[in-house]
Amino acid sequence: MRVVATAGQPQAAPLDAFELHEREMPTPGEGDLLVRIDAVSVNPVDTKIRQGAFLPSDQHNVLGWDAAGRVESVGANVEHFAPGDRVYYAGEVERPGCNAEYQLVDARLAAKAPSQLSAEEAAAMPLTALTAWEALFDKLRLSQGDATHRDQTLLIINGAGGVGSIAIQLARQLTGIKVIATASRDTSAEWCRRLGAHEVVDHHDLVANMQQAGHEQVDYIFNCHDIGDHWNNMVTLIRPLGHIVAIAETQKPVDLNALQGKAVTFSWEFMFARPLHGADIAHQGQILATLAAHFDAGRLRSTLSDIVGPLTPANLGEAHRRLETGHTTGKLVLGAMPAS
Repeated sequence: MRVVATAGQPQAAPLDAFELHEREMPTPGEGDLLVRIDAVSVNPVDTKIRQGAFLPSDQHNVLGWDAAGRVESVGANVEHFAPGDRVYYAGEVERPGCNAEYQLVDARLAAKAPSQLSAEEAAAMPLTALTAWEALFDKLRLSQGDATHRDQTLLIINGAGGVGSIAIQLARQLTGIKVIATASRDTSAEWCRRLGAHEVVDHHDLVANMQQAGHEQVDYIFNCHDIGDHWNNMVTLIRPLGHIVAIAETQKPVDLNALQGKAVTFSWEFMFARPLHGADIAHQGQILATLAAHFDAGRLRSTLSDIVGPLTPANLGEAHRRLETGHTTGKLVLGAMPAS
């Protein structure tokens, strides 16, 4: 089978970072699905791993942790999938990724793909939707239902990014909380509003802009950006006994003690933690199944913003280049690898 792997050059620019390789067709383990890939998406974590996070950057790694495809075969212990099933999943960072013709994935991490979404629309969703769901409902412990959290506010920092785009929808559609998103450009602000944000605030001079909008403090903050850039903003804006969840690390020093006086809870969300540590792995497949039902019912929409092209080294490099500009909205997707 063919894969698009990193070029093994740690300092390579995105457009020179990928090569086409031939590898043996993998055989499913007892709990695996062998999936023929129909579409893949790219995430900021892909760019970090390409540059050396988690995996050695001087090797030919197959990246990609967002996929939609069809099951080709199943392992001996797999019960709920069969060849021909359309599936979507993020997978696990320690196994070869989805930038390939075929991929093995632990069946517990996958779910039947939403029937109302195309392969490209479905591939845009798993990693970011799992991240947002775990952050909102497992970490912040928001309750679901139209009548919940009616008197509370959620601030989503970087609302137009991949995670923020689905977090806005989940909070707006599945809870009663007031959703405030941050965005700095007209196009990204309008994107957030279309996805359901009650208000959009410019994240430059965030405290002043929040106060001008009438929000001295909020009950919850979901930070989808470098926490060092917004640490002081969050310390100021979070309400006493409030809760902050974050997904992006920082190289800047932050003062965790600053949250003590308000007795604020701070949580990390890292979608790969469950498969990395074998912690209730099936929970992610269950979340994706629940999300599929919401997509099919029309409560949620795909955050696909652009299809870069078919899966080729050049197109994958272009997707990484765009992500690294920091100015994308929603998700970038690539279609299936062209026929050889």
